[in-house]
Amino acid sequence: MADELSYVVVTPYSIRKSRTGGIISRLISRTGLDLVSAMMFAPCKELVDAYANSIVTDPEPRHRATQELIRQYVLKNFGPDSQGNRQRVLLLVFRGENAMMNIRTTVGHIVNERTSGETIRDTFGDYLVDADGAVRYFEPAVLAPPDEKSVEANLKLWASHSDTDGGLLEDVVPFAPGANVQKTLVLIKPDNFRFPNARPGGVIDLFSRTGLYIIGFKVHRMSVAQAEEFYRPVLDVLMEKLKDRSGVQARLAIEDELGFALNDKVQKELGELLGPVAGRENWESIVQFMAGSKPSETPADKREEPGTEKCVALVYQGVDAVRKIREVLGPTDPSKAPPGSIRKEFGQTIMVNAAHASDSPENASREMGIVRIKENNLKPLIETYYGNLNP
Repeated sequence: MADELSYVVVTPYSIRKSRTGGIISRLISRTGLDLVSAMMFAPCKELVDAYANSIVTDPEPRHRATQELIRQYVLKNFGPDSQGNRQRVLLLVFRGENAMMNIRTTVGHIVNERTSGETIRDTFGDYLVDADGAVRYFEPAVLAPPDEKSVEANLKLWASHSDTDGGLLEDVVPFAPGANVQKTLVLIKPDNFRFPNARPGGVIDLFSRTGLYIIGFKVHRMSVAQAEEFYRPVLDVLMEKLKDRSGVQARLAIEDELGFALNDKVQKELGELLGPVAGRENWESIVQFMAGSKPSETPADKREEPGTEKCVALVYQGVDAVRKIREVLGPTDPSKAPPGSIRKEFGQTIMVNAAHASDSPENASREMGIVRIKENNLKPLIETYYGNLNP
């Protein structure tokens, strides 16, 4: 069966309640689909109206009634509020066999007499009715397409508004005047995407306890050139840091092989010679881990191409964001990370350590530029898959 696209829209309420990570965990681990694109939106009235008008499609009365509830929900909750504040919505695009039906099964029906926690809506949605059957409270948690025709039409709709309503939502969340509001970058690293699992969502879920706001979300494949630039400051650190260790290791190896002792001066000279070599080799391994290829093994005409490894880039915004994110992340070495930190929970080694977070607002700005966080990669994907957005 050929690969299909499908999508899920995470509602503003689910985002405000920090349920994004749990929802993503379910979607990836239970569908087995590939998350190929994602974008934050602050939908304008035109997008909200057009999307709402596409929702009611089912001829069966009971299902049609539920779709009408969803349509009214979108009209009420997706657009700007009475004060003009825009809402944050997350669009997730998946690819794989039977994608639409896999998504629908995992999302579940909002009207479910047997709430078991089996589906996303069982866990994160609500459908409460009075004794007379009138709906008292309704929260669908996520929205998903009912059929293949809706997949294409709605992905084209969202993509057509992605340049104006989607991307980095820098001015959407209101803050008190004078607050120390910062933006910081998080990369969920490739070790979380080796196979479909709950880890990417689990990382996001732990970050949610910072109380910060997700304002940017991008599926990204680093090119070798980007990884080199991103980790350039690490190269000098490694080349210097590994001098002492390289000197000791070289001294021991030579003494063992040749059978005579070396003095400390020779050891230092060996470190000065071999430390930069070891540092660069370690640095190249980091680039390979993030992009899929070492710089020394990548032809010049391939350096700018998207790499083979996938990561997710998120931008968090809020008061003292850099410190809060790094505290939850934990130190570089997972073995030294405190219980409850992301790297303790999900990290394995100093390199394979689950996630990266910027260490200063200045580096956050630099790193966001390198991964092109404002780049729209949703629109090209949809155009490539379906053709012109407005045929």
